[in-house]
Amino acid sequence: MTGITNNTVSNSLLAAMNPAATTQSAAAAAQDKFMTLLVTQMQNQDPLSPMDNSQMTSQLAQLSTVSGIDTLNTTLQSLVGSYQSSQSLQATAMIGHSVLAPGNSMTLASGTAPFGVNVTTASGDVKVSIQNSAGQTVDTIDLGAQKVGAVPLAWDGTTSTGTAAPAGQYTFTVSATTNGQDNAGATGLSFGAVSSVSTSSTGVTLNVANVGVVSLANVVQVF
Repeated sequence: MTGITNNTVSNSLLAAMNPAATTQSAAAAAQDKFMTLLVTQMQNQDPLSPMDNSQMTSQLAQLSTVSGIDTLNTTLQSLVGSYQSSQSLQATAMIGHSVLAPGNSMTLASGTAPFGVNVTTASGDVKVSIQNSAGQTVDTIDLGAQKVGAVPLAWDGTTSTGTAAPAGQYTFTVSATTNGQDNAGATGLSFGAVSSVSTSSTGVTLNVANVGVVSLANVVQVF
């Protein structure tokens, strides 16, 4: 028959089975200290020169302000958490969809390379220059006058010499002018499919194929 050994229970096990009470918040601790000091002050005040009512009122108002700020912070943290959860749910619906986001890269495949231009200032002439991996300009697209807004585009892979460019990665630059003067009124947009969504302390981001990590706030257009 096996005997029962009376082993001593470790302190770590006792701590795990009986967790300590939750530490009070900094605001609650400050309130306790304030009330202790206030009661002590009232108990030891000079009977011939008691505490001025205006001073007590001022101190109580300060206590109320501290308590209100702590409650406001808690409420704001809750709202931020709810907002991020809502953003995450909205972002997951974008998985499998394609987006246009700030960038200057494009992928030529099967004779097409989708990209876009974001016109921030109405311009008299907007041009796109496409460069290969060696930095050489292989084609230029003249979009003419453009109004403010996102302009989805697609390059067919035909170079300025009329030959077909090889499939692969290309970059592009955008210039915008009005009356012959550069107005920096247009920027490039890269095209890619959303493969997954990530959530961190900085917010919700999308992992976009051929583009990289894109903030949800930077998505210009969804397809």
